[in-house]
Amino acid sequence: MRITNKFSFVLKKTGIILLVLALPLMNGCGMSRYDMSYEVNSDVSSFRIVNIEEESRNTEPFAANLCVVSSDVNISDVNMSKASGAGLFDLNDKETLYAKNVHEKLYPASLTKIMTALVALKYGSMDMTLTASANVANLESGAQVCGLKEGDQMTLDQARHILLIYSANDVAVMIAEGIGGSVEEFADMMNEEALEIGATNTHFVNPHGLSDDNHYTTVYDMYLITNAAVQYERFNEIIRTTEYSTVYYDKNGNSKELNVNSTNYYFQGQAQAPAGITVLGGKTGTTNAAGHCLVLVSRDTSGNPYISVIMRAESREDLYSQMSDLLDEINN
Repeated sequence: MRITNKFSFVLKKTGIILLVLALPLMNGCGMSRYDMSYEVNSDVSSFRIVNIEEESRNTEPFAANLCVVSSDVNISDVNMSKASGAGLFDLNDKETLYAKNVHEKLYPASLTKIMTALVALKYGSMDMTLTASANVANLESGAQVCGLKEGDQMTLDQARHILLIYSANDVAVMIAEGIGGSVEEFADMMNEEALEIGATNTHFVNPHGLSDDNHYTTVYDMYLITNAAVQYERFNEIIRTTEYSTVYYDKNGNSKELNVNSTNYYFQGQAQAPAGITVLGGKTGTTNAAGHCLVLVSRDTSGNPYISVIMRAESREDLYSQMSDLLDEINN
């Protein structure tokens, strides 16, 4: 079901006008009262104080073009007992087809890199040159890396491919420092972007998702972040890529060849989507604290797009089994 009620308010140029936008909602995108924990005075809230110094104009509620959900949806339809949270969102009809604990704060692991890519797409150019600092080696033991050394150089477009396809944490650091100046400043940019798109239950402290108590998000916020990212065609092109080969250069100008494969089991042939569902791409994430996480962008036989999210599954096998069951809800 679609949200069809759109509220327009004429803002006159006589100072500060308090606008109260009452948005009717339902589970999915429907008609029950919306009681999610968005701050009333937040810049992204549907309740806004607006200072207008120009001729009158119209505004829309923040969630007018989004799926919105305040509680579990169709929870009995899918066995999600081995995951902490999950959601399935119909992008065309703006309907939530399934929701379990979608507002519970969880560690995202490498799902974080969707936001890293989003900020990089927004503020960087494809051909800008990135240079690795010594910080690319300052990662926790066992972190997935592509082996960058201090002084290595590649373009931002190369880095985004390696980030999203192979989930290289050293590349995430290089992107953050290249665009933000430092990991900390880039994390501030990530958090500003999260607020701008309404992901108010999210806080990032790094560009890769390695464990930190202050680094968290929710299933619903991951839907919002992914929904923002898929507005960029370059993002869609990259997440559809199953393998990637490139050449970059060390500090002395010597070439270094790199070949990486997708971490997505659907692309590796180790998981099978339900009949009639095509997995277009997505992002995996795994740490001890986060468990096994997955965001997918898929479509049905009519070409309608969907975003599905599972967080903190107990095992990789459980993750993909439950994701296939979740995707099958599209057919029901």
